[in-house]
Amino acid sequence: MSDTVELVVGRIGRAHGIRGDLMVEVRTDDPELRFAAGASLRTDPAARGPLVVESGRVHSGRLVLHFVGVDDRTRAEELRNTLLLVDVPRDEEPDDPDEYYDHQLIGLAAVLPGGETVGEVTDVLHLPAQDVLALRRPDGREALVPFVTEIVPEVDLVAGRVVVDPPAGLLDDVPEADEADGPAGPDGADPAATGPA
Repeated sequence: MSDTVELVVGRIGRAHGIRGDLMVEVRTDDPELRFAAGASLRTDPAARGPLVVESGRVHSGRLVLHFVGVDDRTRAEELRNTLLLVDVPRDEEPDDPDEYYDHQLIGLAAVLPGGETVGEVTDVLHLPAQDVLALRRPDGREALVPFVTEIVPEVDLVAGRVVVDPPAGLLDDVPEADEADGPAGPDGADPAATGPA
């Protein structure tokens, strides 16, 4: 097993201006280190990198980076939606005790407050509104759980589990509709087919 793990530290957004600057969605609690001038970042897709940070600034609360060799808007737009990656020691932990790296969460058992296993964390999705845990349910289906304290009140890395306290309906099994037993009108006809001829 490698002593390092790959960590997503950002995602490139839209171009900013005409000189190749790019808006970056930050996914690290240490942006000053990860995006310092001279920092080299691997990319996903790999063919778009590596990228070396030339300069950075904050504009309207968003990080704007300029990469070496990206000097016009056309080249900048080609990098849109690229993930920015670094390797970190496997045993490294975020400075904030309430933050976790994706690799720390993937593979953890998801259990209800009473201890019943409801799945396993298979991925961490970084959506614009919030992070979401992807769970593989015992029956093989996938469930998406918002990674917020109200729904995931406990992460226990030592015990290898996350406690999930889902609101009604979040993890409920929804039976698949049987097309043969679909809704019917009073005479058994499909209501969508009724009406004036």
